[in-house]
Amino acid sequence: MSTTKPLKTLGEDVWRSKMEKVSGELFVLTYGSIVTQLVRDFNQDYAKVNEHLEKMGYNIGTRLIEEFLAKSQMGRCRDFRETGEAIAKVGFKMFLNLVPTVANLSADGRSFSLVFDENPLAEFVELPDDAKRPAGTVVVAPSSSSATGGAAATAGGSAGAAATPLWFSNVLCGVVRGCLEMMQLQVEAYWVSDVLHGDDINEMRVTLIKVLEDEVPAGED
Repeated sequence: MSTTKPLKTLGEDVWRSKMEKVSGELFVLTYGSIVTQLVRDFNQDYAKVNEHLEKMGYNIGTRLIEEFLAKSQMGRCRDFRETGEAIAKVGFKMFLNLVPTVANLSADGRSFSLVFDENPLAEFVELPDDAKRPAGTVVVAPSSSSATGGAAATAGGSAGAAATPLWFSNVLCGVVRGCLEMMQLQVEAYWVSDVLHGDDINEMRVTLIKVLEDEVPAGED
């Protein structure tokens, strides 16, 4: 990594001096209206809403990475844990003014969690019962070909709860995936817990699938 500053200091410096500030409340309300409209458009099919939010975030992430690199002047990370720290302390600080905690690093160093003490996207949100994860279910990783943001494997469940819940902030999973793919890292990112579903914390799991090789676009030599 080219920068000599601690990541937390770097993130704070970039956010304070280089980022355009917008109304947080307006941003949150605008995002909430987008999710509400998607729920209507997909007739409360939360799996489709999750997928659309993730893809929307992915497209945002593939564009944000250029601004991230230009303003942070960071080089490549040494390992996947350092990647997680850069995402948390620089990326999220720059664009959302929050710093999640990197936790639960796997033994092989290929996955970690981002734990959010606060989630501004969900600040004014309360999910209806039919959008919540059934009680007693365990969230499992989506397949690498899926982008639904985590599926709920029912183990009991309660009446009126969704078999596939609404992951309201799934756009953030897409942003992480899109940014890292532009850095030649194919990952899956999905929520494993969310306070909107009654959990104690907001936890996103990020897993490295593979390091991508530089590829020549189709039709080009």
